[in-house]
Amino acid sequence: MLPLVPLLFICACKLNSESGKEGSGSQAHQQPFEKEKIAPAEFYRYKQRLAANFDTMLLNRNFNGGILVAKGGNILYETYVGYADPTKQNDTITANTAFHLASTSKPFTGVAIMKLIDEQKINLDDEIRKYFPGFPYSGVTIRHLLTHRSGLPNYLYFMDDKQKWNQTTMVSNKDVIDFLIGHQPPKTASPGTRFQYSNTNYVLLASVIEKVSGKAFPQYMKETIFEPLGMTNTFVYTPADSTRALMSYKPSGALWANDKYENTYGDKNVYSTPRDMFKWDSALYREDFVKKEILDSSFVPRSNEKPGVHNYGYGWRMLNLRNGKNVIYHFGKWHGFTPAFARLTDEKAVIIILGNQYSQSMYEAAKRTYNIFADYITPDSTMVEDDTLPTGPVDGRPPPSKEAKKPVKKSEKVVPKKTPEPKVVKSAAAKKTARPEVKQTKTTQKKSVVNPAPVKKTKTQKPAAQKVATPATKKKSK
Repeated sequence: MLPLVPLLFICACKLNSESGKEGSGSQAHQQPFEKEKIAPAEFYRYKQRLAANFDTMLLNRNFNGGILVAKGGNILYETYVGYADPTKQNDTITANTAFHLASTSKPFTGVAIMKLIDEQKINLDDEIRKYFPGFPYSGVTIRHLLTHRSGLPNYLYFMDDKQKWNQTTMVSNKDVIDFLIGHQPPKTASPGTRFQYSNTNYVLLASVIEKVSGKAFPQYMKETIFEPLGMTNTFVYTPADSTRALMSYKPSGALWANDKYENTYGDKNVYSTPRDMFKWDSALYREDFVKKEILDSSFVPRSNEKPGVHNYGYGWRMLNLRNGKNVIYHFGKWHGFTPAFARLTDEKAVIIILGNQYSQSMYEAAKRTYNIFADYITPDSTMVEDDTLPTGPVDGRPPPSKEAKKPVKKSEKVVPKKTPEPKVVKSAAAKKTARPEVKQTKTTQKKSVVNPAPVKKTKTQKPAAQKVATPATKKKSK
């Protein structure tokens, strides 16, 4: 056994040095906090246990994506497997492949709001009417939006009203606000009285950022968060990104069609990579990025109607366990994207799992990883993380998920959209992995969405998981 120790030391040092090399830039980007020293034998134990967990939970279950687990600034486990398009299998997923974060985008919006509060440009108790004259719901504040306690209905449902919204027209953040003002869909509760998860809240927060900063939300996030942190493969989706944005797929490998909600942001639509999300986690320990007291207030439980371990702060979900341990996290679901992002702040550990082929196993795999680092008991491990499904509905019964509510018709095909000169494409040759083509209006876009013919299943083998040492070459744009 003795000769093994020097070998383990060499492996651990190599992997640690590689994680430090990646994403060269300012020293602040590379060393957000003092790196924890991990003994070679301990490093090896972590690596073995993580590999066993992910082999069982994901890699042997048709996983298509990337995984990164780190502790104290040290990458313990990192792998990428599958294809950007499982139907073609000609574009391997790499460390530079950016995935839709779904509701894992919300913490970015939350932190951006908290930074504006720290800069005294907005206040937690500002009413939304201050920023949107004519807003018909009195008493709704920024604090209520951050904590999902506004009582506002979910736009993913009220904009399905065919009498009030053309269902072939793409929805923008401005359209959501105009609909709230013009049609006043009934609220689900009085502000501040109960927790109810609603994507409307974070669409409004992104729009507040635009009002205050005078910049489009995607540009503001790029300049304020992504570029300063060296998150070079991270962006907020706009139609201009249609050629580089990944599509998502069903468990069978069939394409998951887009819909009219692809252009809203704040609640979703950040694309990122495991390595960039590792930089994001690391930055949250840096006082020069966001003050500790400001960030700590985001992790205070704000939904305490019923005793339990599940809670919500300012843009973050939490597990406040009875043994004193806490998990700061946000999972998500949008079409076939089911990201998992969890922070174990006691251990300075982070679990990042991103993919573009639907799999709830990603949530379970992340939760099982907690106990590799400490005694984390995770009840209700089968809880669904669905961006289209509100939490805590008024009648106690959640409506069906929009993914289940809107099955894809066999006669439909997806027509890709191109940003510069939009046009409706109806030919079968137009079926690609870009987002659907839309017609431009003043504030919205119309689209003719059609679904691809069912993809025949073929027994093709995925590429072996890549054990990453150095960044892979950039993915070709489609």
